[in-house]
Amino acid sequence: MPAVAAHVAERVLGLLLLVVGAHLSSASAYHALTRWDATWYARIAENGYGHVGTAPDGRRLADYAFFPLYPALERVVAAVTGLAVVDAGLVISAVSSVAAAAGIYQVGARLHDARTGVVLVCLWSSVPVAGVTSMAYTEALFTALAAWCLVAVLSDRLVVAAWVAVLAGLTRPLGAAVVAAVLVAALVSAAGPRDGTRGRTSFGSAALAAAVAPLGLVGYLAFVRWDGEGGRSYVQVTKGWDNHADGGRAFAIWVWDLATTRPEVGALLVAGLLLLGAAVWHTRRYPWPVIAFTVVAVLVSFSTSDYFGSRPRYLLPVFTLLLWPSTGLARLRLPPLVAVLVLLALASGVYGAFWLLGTGPP
Repeated sequence: MPAVAAHVAERVLGLLLLVVGAHLSSASAYHALTRWDATWYARIAENGYGHVGTAPDGRRLADYAFFPLYPALERVVAAVTGLAVVDAGLVISAVSSVAAAAGIYQVGARLHDARTGVVLVCLWSSVPVAGVTSMAYTEALFTALAAWCLVAVLSDRLVVAAWVAVLAGLTRPLGAAVVAAVLVAALVSAAGPRDGTRGRTSFGSAALAAAVAPLGLVGYLAFVRWDGEGGRSYVQVTKGWDNHADGGRAFAIWVWDLATTRPEVGALLVAGLLLLGAAVWHTRRYPWPVIAFTVVAVLVSFSTSDYFGSRPRYLLPVFTLLLWPSTGLARLRLPPLVAVLVLLALASGVYGAFWLLGTGPP
């Protein structure tokens, strides 16, 4: 309850600062939470797939780039509550963010202790881009699924984890990281000792989990190939958005250009990447499924060709990167710990207001 309460308080603070920022800039906070990708999800919820827009440079923007679970939930919630589809999306994100906070706490508590679990939730709720969890976007839903999948894995309930991975695979391409966590857990379980000294998933359950986990992701990719315009693959669809997988080549070129043309910005970016690398390296002390989730999620997040400003948003569900600072902060006495977390929440709320009210997509 302290972890969930802290998360709710931070999200309310962020929304209040967004409203204040919108008032001062004569903008609309509601519009900031329901534009960009939110409009595409709402269109899919209302009309299904098949819409193709045209970018100013002539690129074809097909809605198959957006995975189906979130708009399907929008449609259900809108039908049950009578809300507009996009408002149903806001409700889904709000509920999902609370579920995500509860799951993140469970992961932190299982890997360390209850105090670390609470700190982990507070840090995740106050990263600079945490405001996206209040938007009609998929980040909150996906983070909830990723967190509870890891909880199931750490509880040695691989079949449950596999079905959660199916849902994650229907939510975002980053579902590949959740699937990887289940596959690695199944492999470790199947290859582990059977001496009865500790509870383990049976070989049959591990095999079933490994077979089930990829179904959501693979199923949607197959659907795009079958139902998409001209039999195009998902990779071809994302090329239309200029956001296709390229192994990180475009991102590396972008970093190099910044480092050579704007050294001060490049230095900050490289420092951030080094900290990110240190956080990934820190996860080596944890169970293999946690390592697999973290590494695959980071690789997927940096492997697309454009929208470089969206990288922090892509990384938001990778809450395991925050285990490193959480363990350090959890050692502080309560007064300084609370002071640090409050300052981080305020900074996140202020930055989030500027970010969401900006002209570009988050």
